[in-house]
Amino acid sequence: MTNVLNVLFPMLCNGILVYFLLINSFYFLFVSLSLVGIFRYHRMTSYVRMKEIFALPLAKPISIIVPAFNEGAGILESVRSLLALEYPLYEVIVVNDGSTDSTLEKLVTAFELRKTSRVFRKSIDTAPVRGIYMSPKEQRLVVVDKVNGKKADAMNAGLNIARYPLFCAIDADSILDRDALLKVVRPFHEDPERTVGVGGVVRLSNGCTIKNGQVFRVGMPRNTLARFQILEYLRAFLGGRMGMSMVNCLLIISGAFGLFRKDIALKIGGYSKAAIGEDMDLVVRLRRYLHEQRIPYRITFIPEPICWTEAPEKFKHLSRQRNRWHRGLIEVLVKNLKMLFNPRYGVTGMVAMPFYLVFEMLGPVIEFAGYFTFAYFVVTGRINYPFAVNFFFLAIVYGMLLSMTAILLEEYSLQRYPRLSDVVVIAAFGILENLVYRQWLTLVRVKAYWDFLRKKTEWGAMEKKGFTLERDKP
Repeated sequence: MTNVLNVLFPMLCNGILVYFLLINSFYFLFVSLSLVGIFRYHRMTSYVRMKEIFALPLAKPISIIVPAFNEGAGILESVRSLLALEYPLYEVIVVNDGSTDSTLEKLVTAFELRKTSRVFRKSIDTAPVRGIYMSPKEQRLVVVDKVNGKKADAMNAGLNIARYPLFCAIDADSILDRDALLKVVRPFHEDPERTVGVGGVVRLSNGCTIKNGQVFRVGMPRNTLARFQILEYLRAFLGGRMGMSMVNCLLIISGAFGLFRKDIALKIGGYSKAAIGEDMDLVVRLRRYLHEQRIPYRITFIPEPICWTEAPEKFKHLSRQRNRWHRGLIEVLVKNLKMLFNPRYGVTGMVAMPFYLVFEMLGPVIEFAGYFTFAYFVVTGRINYPFAVNFFFLAIVYGMLLSMTAILLEEYSLQRYPRLSDVVVIAAFGILENLVYRQWLTLVRVKAYWDFLRKKTEWGAMEKKGFTLERDKP
């Protein structure tokens, strides 16, 4: 047995080192591609006046769908921001998904809503709709009150009622920049036949000053956990999704901000009500359907339109969120295993699916094995110095380098943190992240496997402060 362990253990160590080298190298490749993509985007948009172009009658109308469950804390600020967007023709559909708080009452009072007899075609089966409300003072606002069926069901109810060919999925705890629709819709005008989905940037509203439904000033949250998440979001969107979009490997458009063709979404049955991660599930099913029908398509990412969302500020809430995200990832990949290494599905099957399987889904398990092996050497006093040094540089230092690169991408593309002190704070948390925060998240994601096997589907309560608490900050 000892001889076997002496052979297997070095192989395990070498495998872990190779894995960390590969995953961080892939991320570095995507960051490099992101830099190229952002450069091209800025060069192209510098010659285009968005507001003038989309003021024309040819601008595609959009239905914004906002699923809301117990969002009383911030629903009014969110809706007011959506009604103030700069776009020629759009509607805002708020779907009250059986809230047990004051969400519906606040909307009725603030916008003088009246229950109507409006009829609609039920293209997708949903939980019963109890009423449809309209506002005499704001014609673009529609509020749907329905029995609780969770987020995917609420989105489907909104799809049934939506009047326009494009729909934008927005979380109720989110705020869009005033020109976000003008920017995110651009691919649908450049390539209307092939474009079926576009994602924008999601940033954290924690610490920001909100006035009149808009982010008036970008600030640094006081909460430590929120500061860690700022860098995560920068790296995920500007570094990861932009790079993956460049090679047509994007499998996720955030449920907080995504624009889609309604006709294609209806053809695949809308959102899957049983899905844990409904946003990734929709994108993968869209790709699967379009490949099987041999329909050319584009699903892309735009690095400039911004959606501001509230991030969890407590460990238990963040743990529930990331646990659910990873369970959703596992579920989607398991459901679509037939696409894996299947040339019928093009780059989706040959590149995107394998990458997400090996480096995203299995990543926490392999990373945990690396930390465990490192700790084993330290505790037993049998320190393998080559492994320890290589592991530290590949897992920790390389990770820090990627974090610093994400900050540079933000400064090059958006520059939303004007104060040098804010950038320094983000950089400091980029170092700390790889020493503490990342290891904790690894454990959270490993636990997600156990919860997935137990068929856990609930989301868990998420405490939200709402945007109104930030409005009067100096």
